[in-house]
Amino acid sequence: MKILSDLIAVILFFATYTLTKNIVWATAVALVVGVLQAGFAWLKHKKLDTMQWVGLVLIVVFGGATILLRDPRFIMWKPTLLFWAGALALGLGQFLGKNGLKAVMGKELELDDQVWRRLTWIWVAFLVFMGIANIAVAYMFTEAQWVNYKLFGSTGLMVVFVIGQGMYLGRYLPQED
Repeated sequence: MKILSDLIAVILFFATYTLTKNIVWATAVALVVGVLQAGFAWLKHKKLDTMQWVGLVLIVVFGGATILLRDPRFIMWKPTLLFWAGALALGLGQFLGKNGLKAVMGKELELDDQVWRRLTWIWVAFLVFMGIANIAVAYMFTEAQWVNYKLFGSTGLMVVFVIGQGMYLGRYLPQED
């Protein structure tokens, strides 16, 4: 459910851009939706997790810069910075002896610490790759192609990665008789 909630802003951004061909309008919609989602999460849970705060700050700052300066480069950098912030948080946590993935998913999955460590570094590499891919598409292709990549390419890569992660983790899950 959370992943669908996270996609709402991207879908509305895409829909607005498709209808208007105006990235500033699309960014304004994404900014409003992002702020509303954060507000709703705050009202419901009385807190936002770290990545929600990072996403909120990035959409307000970079979305706001895109709107005020009418420069799409700011909103195009936002996904990269979000991916890299996630990679940095996971990697830094690992160096400090805290596994962020285990903290989030450890209640549902029982894995050896070595598997959690390996999975964390796989996520770090993937998030770094996603940030690089986003910027490559932003600068090598048209604005419209980047908007399509943001919804279909980036989301598709994430789905394929999560499926691959599931296959990888399947080897380490307890087998039922």
